[in-house]
Amino acid sequence: MAAVRPTTYTDEVVYTDEVAEFSPAVVEEMRSHLAKYPPERSRSALIPLLFVVQRERGWIDNPGVNYLANFLNLEVTDIWETATFYSMFNLHKVGRHHIQICKTLSCKIMGEPEITEHVCSKLGIHPGETTEDGKFTVSLVECLGSCGTAPMMQIGFDYYEDLTKEKVDKVLDGLD
Repeated sequence: MAAVRPTTYTDEVVYTDEVAEFSPAVVEEMRSHLAKYPPERSRSALIPLLFVVQRERGWIDNPGVNYLANFLNLEVTDIWETATFYSMFNLHKVGRHHIQICKTLSCKIMGEPEITEHVCSKLGIHPGETTEDGKFTVSLVECLGSCGTAPMMQIGFDYYEDLTKEKVDKVLDGLD
């Protein structure tokens, strides 16, 4: 196992010298994303490539970041500065259903605290935690861009808007 040491750029990121491996099909998918940009603008492919790494590994981890740094000929910190900026990238393992509840002003005014309390109570966890069975993770996130239909949450790539406790129960009970 490679040496592990905390970094100074975030408490959540641990640096290792391990490099992830991906199947030939995934590498080809990465190359197809990279081909969409001029060679001198390879960094522009970073966000789609981070999505591929997250899909394949379950989250953005250091071996995946090291792979992208090598693949794009960038510094590891170049990859981390993008991955740590956006809430759509998970810096730790999340449950099969990642429930992201918008916590910004419109949602807060329209009932986010009650929705968050209800979700967490129903699942027996707090924001930032994952259920013991690995099925659900709850996160509070910044604006998801649905202020007119607040309060809202996102699970995977699906939006659930105009939330009430009853709507939340229906959504959660419908997840496998």
